[in-house]
This record gives sequence, C-alpha cells and structure tokens, in this order.
Amino acid sequence: MKMFFLSGLLLLHTLLGIAQNIKPFQQIEVQITPWHHIPALLYLPEHLKSGKRYPLLIAFHGKSIAGTDVTKIFRQGVAKQMHEGKKIDAVNKIDGKKYEFIVMAPLATSWSLGPEHLDVALNDVLKRYPIDSSRIYVTGYSAGGWSVAMAVTDRHTAKRIAAAVNMSPATIDDKNLNSFAITAASNIHVWYFGGTEEPVFLGNCKRYADSTNKYKQGLTQLTTGDHKHCCWETYYNPSYRENGMNIYEWLLQFKK
Repeated sequence: MKMFFLSGLLLLHTLLGIAQNIKPFQQIEVQITPWHHIPALLYLPEHLKSGKRYPLLIAFHGKSIAGTDVTKIFRQGVAKQMHEGKKIDAVNKIDGKKYEFIVMAPLATSWSLGPEHLDVALNDVLKRYPIDSSRIYVTGYSAGGWSVAMAVTDRHTAKRIAAAVNMSPATIDDKNLNSFAITAASNIHVWYFGGTEEPVFLGNCKRYADSTNKYKQGLTQLTTGDHKHCCWETYYNPSYRENGMNIYEWLLQFKK
C-alpha cells in the first residue's frame, strides 16, 4: 500500500513538473489530417470573457525543434518570449483597442507543417476555442518560415490568413513560388525579416516580397539585420519596434 502511495505521489509530482515547465501554455493534441494528431502548445488568455472572440497567432518552429518534445519549442520564437514571462498583448493602432492573443505552437514530427495540415488544424481549433476567424495570423522562422510562405500561397489556406510575420524562410515548393498572385488576391500583409549573412534566406525574403508586390504593392515590408541564420529573438521580443510598432501590434492592424 505504501509503495502504491509513493508511486502515486511521484506520478503527481512529475505531472505537476511538466505543467510548470510549459507555463503559461497547456499541451493539446491538434488534428492535421483526418487520421493524425500532433502535440501543440496552446495559450489561452487568463480571463476568457463569455461570448468574446480572440485573435489567433500560430507560431511555427524551425527544423531543429521538430520531433516529440514540446518543451523544445521554448528554445526560439513566440513561445520562448511568453515562457520567459513577456506579454504579447497589444494595442491595435487602428482602433485603439487592446487585444489578447490565443497562441498555438504546433510540434511537427519532422521539418514543419504544410498548408494542408494547417487547414485541418484550423478547422479543429476553431471548433474548440473562442477564436476570431477574421484575425488568424501566422509566423515562423527558417523551416517555420517555409510553413508561413507555403500557407500564404495556397489557394485554400490563404483565404483564412489576415497577416503574417516571416523570418528567414526556407525555400518553398516550385508550385508555390509561382503562386504569390494568391497572396496578393487574398490581401495578406507579410512582414519579412532576414540577415545580410544568410544570403539564401534573405534572398527568399526578397523574392517572396517582390513576387507579391508584382501583383499588388504595399502588402509587404522587409527588415534586414546584420546577422547570420539566427537572432530571431530580437524580432520576436515585444520590446523590438519599427515605426513605433512591434510585430504583435503590426499584425493587429489587419483582419479579413
């Protein structure tokens, strides 16, 4: 009896430790195909108001994070900032209102998630959480930047995205490289970030921005830093601002 009691305490201690390790997030399973689910970190505002809908920010990780350990997501990106206690709540400069985000950071088994997976995942979370479907935002870095660029050039998924922040994106598929007319037609604003010492990734930023501007001017902007394939934490930190706005404030200007 004593052994069972001690085992129970050990299990409870382990579960509590895991919960503390992922604060302020919770771990969920999110559907990505009719037959498959993957783990994800989910943040819900602390005091959800009945009947209120919240903007959704989906954060894609880089290749090195992929696997089965959700705590690795905290090494980079939006989740890292929040895990360290930073607040990404932001005031929309257009309407002057403060918004709290629902944040989801899915964990891909390898590489990252394609738009076909994101589309299914959106269907799943929209049923389960109070999300404002007119304010769905995506961001990612490296392989996660591939996910962002693939999503905004996909004829199904692009219709659902209000705006995106894309950092050092990997090269997308040939079909999507020729599909930035979809981004323009869907009126998706994208803020790109790249480094002067990562020529391939900075080149992708310029190519994707130029390919969008070809069809519609004013949808993209590019920030170029003096760095290698790294340093995304500078931009994800809510204290980083350009023209008076951080990336979270910038996103909120746009809605479907």
